[in-house]
Amino acid sequence: MNDEYLSSGRANQKLETRKEIIASAKYFINKGKEFTLEDVAKKAKISRATIYRYYSNVDILTSEAALDIPKDSETINKTLRHLEIDERMFGIQDYYNTFTIDNENAFRKYLSVVIKPNNADNKRGARRNETLQLALSDSSLNQKEKNKLSNLLTVLMGIEPLIVTKDVCGLNNQQSKELLNWGMEMILKGISIDKKL
Repeated sequence: MNDEYLSSGRANQKLETRKEIIASAKYFINKGKEFTLEDVAKKAKISRATIYRYYSNVDILTSEAALDIPKDSETINKTLRHLEIDERMFGIQDYYNTFTIDNENAFRKYLSVVIKPNNADNKRGARRNETLQLALSDSSLNQKEKNKLSNLLTVLMGIEPLIVTKDVCGLNNQQSKELLNWGMEMILKGISIDKKL
């Protein structure tokens, strides 16, 4: 998105227009339909010139729309704060896996745009790791263990494992969530997290 344009002039109106653009793009993504910037402009009831002020191409818009996650890491952790730490891990996993299933077409489209061979700078899914780190912040694990555990548990949530469980293993959404949940359960049992927290 064109941040310079967004920060100049009537910021509130521009943010509202951006929200309309994102919502319109999500409509097409969630339907699994190919679309252009012009299609999004028409759906958002804005001019072609306006949409080009916000997004220079449809791939950038698609990526941003797919990443427009409604809750941030702190909000997710606040809703789970009353739980034991291992239960927080399951709550975080459930949030991200449910969100992924609900927006699977958007995430698949996003991956098709952002995954490029030999692109080491491409860091996706950082919110998952950040959310897990926050949940582990008051555990008795040392920082190295917290980092390793949050990195490992991140592998069990989001679009990447969902693609493997569905496309490679042939599981449906519910079976995928159950398998990924079981994987997390085995990891947490294996390190006796309940004794270390």
